[in-house]
Amino acid sequence: MQQGEARVLERLLTLKFGALPADVQRRIAGADEPTLLAWSERVLSATRLEDVLH
Repeated sequence: MQQGEARVLERLLTLKFGALPADVQRRIAGADEPTLLAWSERVLSATRLEDVLH
């Protein structure tokens, strides 16, 4: 489940902000489920990638 959430988040971020830096990909891969869910919710209102991952 967690792996699927990470893939969806990466896809959403890539569609909205373009190619993801390697450090962002590593953060997503190492994030726990609650963090992934929180980041996924922030994608909707974020204007910068940094706004999602804070």
